[in-house]
Amino acid sequence: MAETAFLFPGQGAQKPGMGLAFAQEFEEAAQLFEKADDLLGFSLSSLCFEGPEDELKLTENAQPALYTTSIAAWKCLQKVCPVSQGAAAGHSVGEYAALTAAGALSFEQGLLLVRKRGELMRDAARQSPGVMAALLGIEAETAREICRDVRSTGAGVAAVANINGGGQIVVSGTAEAVQKAGELARERGAKRVIPLNVSGAFHSPLMVTAGDALYPFLAEARLAKPKLKVVANITADYIEDPQDVVGGLTRQVSGSVLWEDSMQRLLNDGYNTFIELGTGETLTGLMRRINKQARAAAVQQPADLQAACQLIQEAGG
Repeated sequence: MAETAFLFPGQGAQKPGMGLAFAQEFEEAAQLFEKADDLLGFSLSSLCFEGPEDELKLTENAQPALYTTSIAAWKCLQKVCPVSQGAAAGHSVGEYAALTAAGALSFEQGLLLVRKRGELMRDAARQSPGVMAALLGIEAETAREICRDVRSTGAGVAAVANINGGGQIVVSGTAEAVQKAGELARERGAKRVIPLNVSGAFHSPLMVTAGDALYPFLAEARLAKPKLKVVANITADYIEDPQDVVGGLTRQVSGSVLWEDSMQRLLNDGYNTFIELGTGETLTGLMRRINKQARAAAVQQPADLQAACQLIQEAGG
């Protein structure tokens, strides 16, 4: 039987107005943003709803903003058509939302963890500055070879940060090394090299200190076994044991996000309907590149809920 997987974004969609429509229409979402404000000690809701955008996009703010908006969308979906089965996956910080939706983390635990994660990644980026770039039209193994070649020249740190699918690879590292990786990628067939507007070399060895510093906070969290199947970024495999969750989230900060492999794992296991929850359509767009036959829909506002529910019901959810 075909099944549904729920996807939670972690990049590229932080803009004023995120989550506002959910909070205006659903009391559950409004209360969630109020709870976030109380827990964080500042008005995350105002930042999400009104901006300013430059402040919203700071990684220490963007991560809790994305997380809270995704869980708000999830709660609204549950209100309209309760979900008790399926799988979940989140891209980068979105993995925390996936674990929360699956019942492994409480909203409160997840929010404080992603805020701490953002602060630690900000600090690591200041200590070890770096950049990221997207390579389009190139295979993952070629990108890995390019990064190895760049490191061998002594140009600095270069690593594959995200394997997103559809020929989209993101590399991360020191500025000179990433620039060199882009040059080699063009020589080896990449269609485009796009520098990304980010504040650090995320998912690279330059973030190891952030992952190490995050580990004690993850270890102290009271995690439960997920009620939905959750695919981990770092392994592209299901993760169930709470200790494995802790280890995976620690390594994920500086390791590669194996998104294409994660989606292939779900497709191979019979999931053919994918619902993205939060803001933006990045993950549904990637799914259409990975598998054109898969059904995908993004829930960015209340008006999207009915269409998503219909797809879930047709998939047997």
